[in-house]
Parts: sequence; C-alpha cells; structure tokens
Amino acid sequence: MMMDERDPSSLLDLAIQSLLSNEPVAIQSLGEIPRELFVPLFSAAFMGGYRKTLTSMVKIWPFTCLHIGTLSVQEPQRELLKAMVESLQFLPAQDCSSRSSKLRILDVRQGVDCRTTCPDFGVKSPTCFYGCTHSVRSIVKLESQCSVDLKPESQPAIQPMELLVDLSLDGTLREKDFFALLLNKVQQSSGSLHLCCRDLQIDRFSYAKNALKFLDLACIQNLAVDQASLSEVTTLLAHMIYLDSLSLSKITYRSLHGKAFRVFLNSLGRMNCLKELNLSSFSLTDHLDNLLRALPPNLDFLYLPFCEISYRDLKFLSQSAQATHLKLLNLSNNPMYWDDCGPFQILLQKLSDTLQHLAINHCHLTDAVLSAILPALSKCSHLRVISFVSNPISMPMLLRILHYLTPLMELKYVIYPIPIHCYEQWHFHGRLDRQKLTDVQAQLKAMLQAAKRSDMNWITYSQ
Repeated sequence: MMMDERDPSSLLDLAIQSLLSNEPVAIQSLGEIPRELFVPLFSAAFMGGYRKTLTSMVKIWPFTCLHIGTLSVQEPQRELLKAMVESLQFLPAQDCSSRSSKLRILDVRQGVDCRTTCPDFGVKSPTCFYGCTHSVRSIVKLESQCSVDLKPESQPAIQPMELLVDLSLDGTLREKDFFALLLNKVQQSSGSLHLCCRDLQIDRFSYAKNALKFLDLACIQNLAVDQASLSEVTTLLAHMIYLDSLSLSKITYRSLHGKAFRVFLNSLGRMNCLKELNLSSFSLTDHLDNLLRALPPNLDFLYLPFCEISYRDLKFLSQSAQATHLKLLNLSNNPMYWDDCGPFQILLQKLSDTLQHLAINHCHLTDAVLSAILPALSKCSHLRVISFVSNPISMPMLLRILHYLTPLMELKYVIYPIPIHCYEQWHFHGRLDRQKLTDVQAQLKAMLQAAKRSDMNWITYSQ
C-alpha cells in the first residue's frame, strides 16, 4: 500500500473545499474547528463566494483583527464585503464566552499587503499592526483613557471596535449605498464603532460634502481630489496632518498670489509624513519654488503633469532639497522649448542615486535636448522605468538613446516615441506608416539582443 505523497497544504485545501461543499455543515462546525483553520477557511470561503459561511465566521472570529489584504475583490466579492460589515456584532466589554467573537478590527480595504490576521502575542490588549492611531475614537486611545480612569463605571458598556475602509465618493449609486451601510452600522454600535477611512477619493467636491461630515479626517493617509476649488481643498487639509500621499487634479483658484494658495502652502508645510505629491492641471508657472519650499525634504514621488512648468521652475527644482532623493518624477505635458538644458542635466545628476521612474511625455523634447541630457540620464543606475512618448525625435536619436540606456541593468521598461520619419507630418500627427514602425521595432529588438538585454521591454503606442 503506497503512502499519499501529496503536499499537506493541498490536502488541507481539499478538506476545506469538501467542508464548504455542504455549507450548513460548515457553519455548524465553526464552533468546533481549531482556530488555526479559520484563516485558510476564510480565504477559501471568500474566494468561493460562500456568503453565509463568511458572515457566520465574522460573528465568532477568534482573532483581534480580520483583513481582506491581498484577496482578489471583483464585483461578486463586493457584496461579500457588505455582508461582512452587516454581520459585525457589538458585544459587552465583559463578554468572555469561549466562542464569542474576539474581533475588534475589521479591515475591508482592498490590495493592502498584509496577512489575514496579525500575530497573537498573548497579551491582553488587542494586537493589530494596522489599527487606527490618530483618531480620538481609536481603540488604542479609548483604552488608554480607560486605564487612566480606573473607576468601574468609566468602562465602556460595549467594547470599542474599528472598521477600516477606503472610500471613493464619486456620486454613484453603488458608492452611496455602501457609505449608507457604513453609517448605519456606526449608528447601531451606539458609538462603539470607529469608522476609519485611510484612502479617500473625491470626484467632484459637491458629491462629498455631506459624507465628509461623518469621517474623522485625521485618519486619512491618502487623499485624491478631482474637480474642486482650492479653498475647499484647504478646508480638508486643515484636518489632515498625517497624509502619505496627496493627489489634486483640476483644482480651481483665482490667483497664485491669493489667500487660498498661501493657506494651501501652509497646510503642505505641516505634512511631515508626505511621501507623494501629485498635482495635475495645476498651473504653477513661475511659482514652483513656493510649492517646493513648503514640502518636506523626504518626498519620494513628485508628479507635475500639465502644470505649465517654466524654465525658472525647472531651474529651481534642480537646486531644491526635494530633488536630492526622488524615486519618481513626472514632468509630462509641460512643453520645454528652451535651449538651455543645464537645469535638467543638474536635476538628473542629483537624482542619479535614487531615481527609479521618469516620465517626460509630451514635452516637445527634440534631438538636441535629449542628446544633452543623455549622459546624465545614463548615470541613473537605479532607473527601472522611463517614458518619453510623443516627443519629436529622429530614428538616429532613438538608436543613440538605446545605446546609452542598455547598460542600466535595473531598467526594464522603456516607453518610447514613434520616430518622426514614420509620419507624413509630425506636427499634425499625420498618417502613420505602419511598415516603417514595424522596421523600427525590428531594429530595436535586434540591437537589444546584440546587447544581451532581452529583459528590457521597449514599448510604444500607435493609434
């Protein structure tokens, strides 16, 4: 008789699938199975769409926290997230029954790189690496207050809990329904549930005004706002000092000399945690220096597309402290007509030890400009992605760029412009000669093979 040589993990998967195939039995067995099986059973139930099993598991979850983490969330799973929120129970603080839920933190954020539950160190207080730390309604701060005031009557009747979410306030019915569910759950909790929003996206400020009243803005780490006035943005930023990233697009304001812009700069100056700033369609002509002075020196990602950057702005950027260790720089859609490439060269030299991603699309960069900056660009040894599409360059220049970039061993993706000889009229983006483009691609491929850089992906886009 031969032994079964299958992987133990495969045997566990088979056992879980067998259990889930009879959902009533699976639910009935939850009170008996070891707590170590809850995590793999939860993952399988979530991906398989076993709604009743999931909601039952939430009610008796034996760990402090429950995270969606990296589990794939498609349209069917969105309904499961809502069901999990609905099944949250609010228990008396003194409920110590063996199979009552130990869940204190439910995290329904998507794409967060974390485990389903955090390690249990056997301490009395809940342990979760992702719990809220900034709100006065957080578990940490509420229990800290209770430990100071030792009177029995000061203890909460219901143990505090946290619901971690990412929100997109875009005015759609789906998002309105989800937000209404969250608010209803907070109301049911009699104040014991803290709604902690970490990532907030606002598409048109008018859609979000009412919803914002119910959020603790101190919790937000990533904010993206599209279509709002600068004064509306600064009203939000006044309550957000722990932002990791800020993205603003199509923001209106009267003047860069006005009060709203000054208040905006003051708000940026308080954001010591800010790592990423994305300003799109935000006219900064001759005022980039004011913005850079307000930013923390530890900025990693800077996006400035469609910001009408001037020669003066680029010169200041090349001299600023913020240009010493950027990992990403996006200057796309800022026409660079000037002849002096010195500031751009200096900028690349300063970023040579840190820059990983450079985007300079639609900048009207000519052969002369690219030829001038190539030596500095070739020193950016950690560059992984460079994109410079829709710039009017010749085929000889493109081949020269390839020659300079192939020694950069970390560079894997190059998104390049179609050379001008492939068009009838470059300026008007005339008809594309696809045979010429095919010849260009074949020549680049042959050169990459000759340079033993088949790991580099040279990509272009054509309509």
